[in-house]
Amino acid sequence: MKKILYIGNKLSEKGKTESTIDTLGKGLSSLGFNVTYASTYSNMILRFLDMLWGVFKHRKTTDYVLIDTYSTLNFYYAYTVSQLCRYFKLKYVPILHGGELPKRLKKSPRLSQALFKHAYKNVAPSQYLKSHFEANNFNNLVFIPNSIKIGCYKFQLRIYESVNLLWVRSFSKIYNPSLAIKILKALKDENIEVKLCMIGPEKDGSLEASKLLAEKLKIEVEFTGRLSKQEWHKKAEDYNVFINTTTIDNAPVSVIEAMALGLPVISTNVGGMPFLIKNNKEGILVESNNTKAFLSAIKEIAFNPVKANEISNEARKKVEDYDWEKVKLQWRNLLS
Repeated sequence: MKKILYIGNKLSEKGKTESTIDTLGKGLSSLGFNVTYASTYSNMILRFLDMLWGVFKHRKTTDYVLIDTYSTLNFYYAYTVSQLCRYFKLKYVPILHGGELPKRLKKSPRLSQALFKHAYKNVAPSQYLKSHFEANNFNNLVFIPNSIKIGCYKFQLRIYESVNLLWVRSFSKIYNPSLAIKILKALKDENIEVKLCMIGPEKDGSLEASKLLAEKLKIEVEFTGRLSKQEWHKKAEDYNVFINTTTIDNAPVSVIEAMALGLPVISTNVGGMPFLIKNNKEGILVESNNTKAFLSAIKEIAFNPVKANEISNEARKKVEDYDWEKVKLQWRNLLS
């Protein structure tokens, strides 16, 4: 039995959104891998120290170290963990996340070389990140998409008697939640019957700012806070358009899930989104931070149910390739 140490922020039990370390970790365990995690500490410093301790503690028994790798502060824990792995001659696999990683390659070239060049493999969950890493002469890459269990997603075509907007992300500035509220106001100003539900936990004060903006604009928005996957999937049955307002993105699981559920997606055309969605076929891509562009796209969907259903059907076909039953074979080949 292969032993894996998975390094990342495993904080779903502390009120944070479930992330790759939760879903992929469970999937690898189901394949027979022995998976150990670091770390579940809420405190950032304790979490970082626990990650380093995990590498040291399991240095003689671990076959692979998986490292969730982001572009911001988390980049530095990934770098430090990778160098400790190199010292102990452990095979490590950075799993690349976040639309800003290409900028990090340019901002921190020396650290990036030390982290990514010496990896056993770098796993890119999107062709967007894979292409950027290849352009920077990293060749030890493999594309393995973020996965879902497609059988758990009830596909349904939507009815458009009114516009029911759904937004699902953590409340962070980079995801631009205020834009969703401005879109709602613009639709109401045109006397379109519309409602908006925003699902996700607070991250950097953006949830409170969004509530204040809705209050200022005198419009009603449903803020649910964090919901489990099952809870938000159930709630999604009453909505007919999924909006992704982010300014930076890679291959967000919430968008993949929306596509699996039959919700037509309207998203900003940033980062990995054009690699995930073929414009006007599997969703609609619009200019970032552009209320009018979203307004036009939403009306195009709501006033043309035939097109909306065509997009929903094509999107579902697309994400069927992200089913864990297919993706697990790639992980098994990589780690066996």
